[in-house]
Amino acid sequence: MKQLKRFPNIQTLRNLSSMFKSTHRGKDKFFQVLLELAVQTVGARNAAILMVDEKSGALSFYLASGDKSIELKEVDIPPGQGIAGAVVESGEPVVSNDVSTDKRWFSLASEKTNTDVRAIVCQPIFLDDKVIGAVELLDKEDGTKFDDDDVETLGHFANILSMAFGVIRGKDQLKNHFDKLQEEYRQRYTIVGESGVLRQCIYQAQRVSNSKASVLISGESGTGKELFAHLIHDRSPRQSKPFISISCGALPASILERELFGHEKGAFTGADSRKIGLFEAADGGTLFLDEIGEMPLDMQVKLLRVLQEESFLRLGGTQPIQVDVRLISATNRDLDKMVQEGTFRQDLFYRINVINLSLPPLRERPEDIPDLVHYFIRKHNPPGQPKPKLAKGLLSHLKGYSWPGNIRHLENAVERAIVFQDSGELTVDSFPFESSDSQIEINVGASLKEASDAFRKSFITNTLKSTAGNRTKAAKILDVQRSYLSRLIKELEID
Repeated sequence: MKQLKRFPNIQTLRNLSSMFKSTHRGKDKFFQVLLELAVQTVGARNAAILMVDEKSGALSFYLASGDKSIELKEVDIPPGQGIAGAVVESGEPVVSNDVSTDKRWFSLASEKTNTDVRAIVCQPIFLDDKVIGAVELLDKEDGTKFDDDDVETLGHFANILSMAFGVIRGKDQLKNHFDKLQEEYRQRYTIVGESGVLRQCIYQAQRVSNSKASVLISGESGTGKELFAHLIHDRSPRQSKPFISISCGALPASILERELFGHEKGAFTGADSRKIGLFEAADGGTLFLDEIGEMPLDMQVKLLRVLQEESFLRLGGTQPIQVDVRLISATNRDLDKMVQEGTFRQDLFYRINVINLSLPPLRERPEDIPDLVHYFIRKHNPPGQPKPKLAKGLLSHLKGYSWPGNIRHLENAVERAIVFQDSGELTVDSFPFESSDSQIEINVGASLKEASDAFRKSFITNTLKSTAGNRTKAAKILDVQRSYLSRLIKELEID
């Protein structure tokens, strides 16, 4: 008879395992159903789950069947005591069919609930090879003893509990991870400021977000063009799809083509496998082309073709690939003037400039500087350290500066001031500015290129001085890739 009884029990375990994989109920509800099934399967009177406190090592009742669950939550079993404590210490199951003669028996729980217990079977609950608790069954309904089959059956339930706790911990860790990512995303892509001109830009970005029309974001280096690209994407129906960005000025034309369109295996020397391009990776989402004014003319032709046909070929490929991509471009150059000079294609300019969003430089919204300073202090102040105070007159001093590198320049200056301050206060002396009004001497008769090079050399030199020669920080202020800045330094012969 006993063997016949086991077959439905095994089926019950299978059904429970299936329920665990698909259940969307609360975890306590699931564990309660699990205990009830364990009681029914083995034919026990009661069951309980006990968990180890990580700090004290004591065992406490996490959940129990019957009507005594609340009273049991008030009972703590010291480390190593009781039959459950022995199971946790050894990691092995224990059967005791006469607890009155078992020296390991911890009677406080039965006394607390006024319950007479005669027999117990207990199994450890593991998580990553570590015992985190125990599950126990108390007394058989028919008065018989617990046997090896009961130990095995309870072991199956303990395994399901282990899986459940693993999933719960994984979900908690995943939630914490996503919370951190969301906080990092908010810190990185928050648009700070309440000035009228900034609010108007935000309003325009939100208005165009629901459209698929191409957007060209123009503005000086460091004005936050990528922040607005993210804002448009995050407020659009594409927000759950990829946001892919690339700086057109950071890569030579041949590499840029591979990055945008991908390549087939064997397309060129070293192409050992197929690689999808950024257009393909951004399918359904948004592709942000930063520094589009730096894109070579031959690449402009290929980009125009993709925008017109909404398809492309991988490098070395023959099969057209259809994509649905919303394009957002950004530039700190005068593309209209470049079109007139023949360095930027007019047809591409019209294609990417369906909607133009022009961002103001920081000097045109100085009223936002206090909010930005406080934001950057919160962002860059070391964890656990008090935030530095602002000396009297500092904000007026900062608002009076022209900030040639705009918001990136201000952020870099605040970060540097925090690093070097040792008095708990940021003062005017914490922000040693180079004069931005020094004249650049250009001889009459110099070519436009010579004049442009002289300005770029002076501007980059002053930026490098403000970062103590740190090219990575200077590149951030100038809103260019570090590799591109290094090429300019070499080209312009900057010491």
